[in-house]
Amino acid sequence: MASPMSAGTFLDRIRDEGVHVVEVGDWRHHNRNHKGPWGPVHGVMIHHTVTSGAARTVGLCRDGREDLPGPLCHGVITKDGVVHLVGYGRVNHAGLGDDDVLRAVIAEKSLPHDNEANTDGNRHFYGFECENLGDGKDPWPEAQLAAVAKVSAALCRHHGWTERSVIGHLEWQPGKVDPRGFTMSFLRGRVRELLK
Repeated sequence: MASPMSAGTFLDRIRDEGVHVVEVGDWRHHNRNHKGPWGPVHGVMIHHTVTSGAARTVGLCRDGREDLPGPLCHGVITKDGVVHLVGYGRVNHAGLGDDDVLRAVIAEKSLPHDNEANTDGNRHFYGFECENLGDGKDPWPEAQLAAVAKVSAALCRHHGWTERSVIGHLEWQPGKVDPRGFTMSFLRGRVRELLK
């Protein structure tokens, strides 16, 4: 069980990892906390956006869509490896997922196959949206992959988690495919190296 860190500590931890951060508007108070609790937190969830263009992607993730109000994540990681902070607190990124997966994340064990959507993930995960079309062809530049690994490691380091606390949306919610274009085992390997 981990309480979410303060917004200021969140910013400091990410910057301490050597990531270029842009603060977007009043991100520290932009959230969906009126819809339910935020915390305890148990891990970091990675997504792709199915968008292109940094400005458009950041705007969408901050403001949301007609059917899904923003913010849609805590940070947007654009192709250049910059992390744009768009919200803090409860955000609309994880949705309902598998309670067996959550138990495995908490225990830092291998993840079971996600086969149900019965648990509120927005409450329990930090979320990062990564600018990518998600078609398996759109490239993932090294600067972006490095930033994804570094922000994940920063949060794991703060909470005393291992790389097993980093999951993809596709491992949480049945039917999801993100992030597409690299494997989560590849990303967790990078996070493990950073945590040494």
